[in-house]
Amino acid sequence: MFGEQHDLHHEFPEYHDKIHELKLNNGHFQRLFKDYDEIAHEMSRIQQNIETPSDEFIESLKLKRLHLKDELYAMLKD
Repeated sequence: MFGEQHDLHHEFPEYHDKIHELKLNNGHFQRLFKDYDEIAHEMSRIQQNIETPSDEFIESLKLKRLHLKDELYAMLKD
């Protein structure tokens, strides 16, 4: 919903240091993090009615964000 923070640091505050470490040292994590951050930013713009895409597009963004979040979380747990 509007006002909710979906960046990775808010989603997984307990992994703050590991997120920082992986962003610096792991190219694959960096790429996934960037993609996740871009989708979170776009979703924020949609929630603020700056952008008004179709419902199908919004759902596809949510699925992409969830998939990326799952991949990133798996890397954080290792």
